[in-house]
Amino acid sequence: MTSVVDRFLQYVKFDTQSDELTQMTPSTPGQMIFARHLENELKELGLTEITLDENGYLMATLPATPGMENAPVIGFIAHLDTSPDASGKHVNPRIVKTYDGQDITLNAENSIVLRPSEFPELLDYIGQDLIVTDGNTLLGADDKAGIAEIITAVEYLMKHPEIKHGKIRVAFNPDEEIGMGAHKFDVERFGAKWAYTMDGGAVGELEFENFNAAVAKVIFHGRNVHPGSAKHKMINSIRIANQFAIMLPRWETPEHTEGYEGFYHLTSIEGTVEKTVLTYIIRDHDRDRFERRKKELEHLTRKINHEFPGVAELEIKDQYYNMREKIDPVMHIVEIAEEAMRRAGVTPVVVPIRGGTDGAQLSFKGLPCPNIFAGGLNFHGRYEFVPIPSMEKATSTIVEIARLVAEESAK
Repeated sequence: MTSVVDRFLQYVKFDTQSDELTQMTPSTPGQMIFARHLENELKELGLTEITLDENGYLMATLPATPGMENAPVIGFIAHLDTSPDASGKHVNPRIVKTYDGQDITLNAENSIVLRPSEFPELLDYIGQDLIVTDGNTLLGADDKAGIAEIITAVEYLMKHPEIKHGKIRVAFNPDEEIGMGAHKFDVERFGAKWAYTMDGGAVGELEFENFNAAVAKVIFHGRNVHPGSAKHKMINSIRIANQFAIMLPRWETPEHTEGYEGFYHLTSIEGTVEKTVLTYIIRDHDRDRFERRKKELEHLTRKINHEFPGVAELEIKDQYYNMREKIDPVMHIVEIAEEAMRRAGVTPVVVPIRGGTDGAQLSFKGLPCPNIFAGGLNFHGRYEFVPIPSMEKATSTIVEIARLVAEESAK
């Protein structure tokens, strides 16, 4: 068998950053190159029903063991792309053996150091082997650790036919990091009753609720006049946009919230005197509070237009919703994951996602899909790392889920 570590170290060499500007699927060619590599690997392992479509969605089947053909079909999903927030090209991973709790120098030449004083979660992994970057790129544990774990678990099940399991579907999709991973995912073709995304963080994380999300653009139209003769004529859209921005509650921003607390997040300002655009993302776990946040933006836009008639216009687009709405009726799939973790020697840590996953959108497309840890930490940057035991335990969790579903079906 190929170890989960060997697979991961191989996978991170593929440059698969996504790019929301291309308007293509997959958004970058490296994702399709990686998908074809995985397609060949799945064929060599002997999986069946392997499909790779023109959009980069790769699916395959591990057939049920004899006698388990009537067990529910379940799935495991991970994404091909890495975040555009940091370079994923020429990733050069390194294994830190038996981490001692001290600073880890990633790049001596550029004085890039992974310090527990800045990332205290490091101290949870003293004595473990860690995979880190060389300080120049992200690592890619989000979500190549998930891919490595799924394929390694599938190979393990094939090598151990004494472990009974039903039909298992696996899928690897593009463009999760730009919010497009589930858009062209063919749920009917996938054919699973439910699935799990292996896309969470630290060991033990189990997530079945996430933010409701929307993006809003507030556009302010001004009038430019020579400043020497501008009195009662000029309308400075930048100044009015600033007035709007400070009307929102200052404590309801990402830097002041945690847990289930929602926020307004101003992500960009583009402006001249004649036109300024504020772009916000709106997030809240509670659907009613989410709707009230959107109403608040509408209210403030009307307020601005009352003072400056016709200056402001608002565009709001919902992005995704809290998957708990779809998971609650089938909570047994979360309970199965919790028990599988315990069998794998992991204490489940049920936490809300302060973000979204492909699983959220898939849940609303008819495929209930909680999220399970892949083991990495400090995603999307040069300080990303993954403890090797966490990946091994994630692999074991997948195996135990397959075993549990079969056991429950046989009762």
